[in-house]
Amino acid sequence: MSNTPDKYAFGMIGLGTMGRSLLLNMADHGFAVAGHDKDAAKVASLNEEGKDYAVKGFGDAKEFIQSLTTPRAIMMLVPDGKIVDSVIEELTPLLEKGDILIDGGNSHFTDTNRRVEELEAIGLHFFGMGVSGGEEGARRGPSMMPGGDKDAYNVMKPIFEAIAAKVDGAPCVTYIGPGASGHFVKMVHNGIEYAQMQLIAETYEILKKGLKLDNDAIGKIFTKWNEGRLQSFLLDITKDIFAYKAPGTDHLLLDDIKDEAKAKGTGKWTSQVAMDLQAPIPTIDTAVAMRDLSKYKQLRVQASEVYSKDDIKLNVDADAFLTSLEQAFYFNMIISYAQGMHMLAKASEEFKYDLHLGDIAKIWRGGCIIRSLFLNDIFNAYQKDANLPHLLLDGHVEELIKAAVPGARAVSGATVAAGIATPAYASSLSYFDTFRSARMPSNLTQAQRDYFGAHTYELIGKEGVFHTQWTAKS
Repeated sequence: MSNTPDKYAFGMIGLGTMGRSLLLNMADHGFAVAGHDKDAAKVASLNEEGKDYAVKGFGDAKEFIQSLTTPRAIMMLVPDGKIVDSVIEELTPLLEKGDILIDGGNSHFTDTNRRVEELEAIGLHFFGMGVSGGEEGARRGPSMMPGGDKDAYNVMKPIFEAIAAKVDGAPCVTYIGPGASGHFVKMVHNGIEYAQMQLIAETYEILKKGLKLDNDAIGKIFTKWNEGRLQSFLLDITKDIFAYKAPGTDHLLLDDIKDEAKAKGTGKWTSQVAMDLQAPIPTIDTAVAMRDLSKYKQLRVQASEVYSKDDIKLNVDADAFLTSLEQAFYFNMIISYAQGMHMLAKASEEFKYDLHLGDIAKIWRGGCIIRSLFLNDIFNAYQKDANLPHLLLDGHVEELIKAAVPGARAVSGATVAAGIATPAYASSLSYFDTFRSARMPSNLTQAQRDYFGAHTYELIGKEGVFHTQWTAKS
């Protein structure tokens, strides 16, 4: 193929790491592609990396648009919010009816809903698509979650299936559903990601502060776990982090990194929307809260001087405890996925997305940040029962949970007694114990609400709504 075609089949706006990597991935698969960015250095970088392919970068938006075959297919990979709207505002006068515009960034799903309506009104096809996998995934095969205009997706399907990660020969991309469903599913994906990163961080805390293990020993544990049923992308990169020393140093770079975690907001969105949906996801909520708490470094230092006088140590048999810890981590990982899948089920019902949870689990098995061996179990669960109301009610998952919960209890009990913070571990266990409660103490909550606010209550075995005067009127 000539690397200077007259027209290009696909255009990308935003030539940062992700945008450039996706274009080069497409070029690897024989597609002629063009990119646009106002940063001349990024345009030059694309032209240099793509010099042996049918790839071209443009600094001028009008030239970029004119270089594309019609109907044009253009993807934006720019920061969410006002920047997306400004790019759309700049583009629309240059586009024609029937052109396709794709938002591949982490936009809030409500913004995507609005843009769908606005662009449909002027004859443009628009859909939002979650993309997971980071730089390496974009370059070698991401997981993609397109939702919205199905006809527009079908036009793009050959390109996306070609560049997606493959698991057992199946591409890790599928049409998610109508409206903003693609961005919604990516948002929940990111919430699960927050939860699992927090669980790994707490495991590190247990091993370091509780068992007093050095970095080499901790790295070996993560490596061993990643070779078994806990295999996942996040554990895989964690083992690498525990092996990396900056050039010229004799210690892990990890030990030099500040303990203040940043966030781009998608985890927070997941928690906010889950509360609107009344879909409890406490492990994810806890992960978001702990990133926020990490930012109060000065306050934490002051508190440590006041409260942390005793040496923290687990009074356990180390070998037996490590067996329990592996069980506990597996249990918590399952719970984090279960919470996310339940939220998706609630959203599908509320927003009429008609989500196929088995297909979502299937495309998360490769390319994406939360890929893991356990996603095969999730896929199989929803293959058996597409209407499964909750992942924890699947027979096979039930067996896994029952085998792992003793370890979860042992670890939570020991860490609480030792004063080691494991809030995500505790949230997962409390969620499970509440979920399996046929009768919660919420009857008392209802009585209290009726007492102070006359909010009424319902009775067991009796129709109607009731209110009581709980004390004699004075």
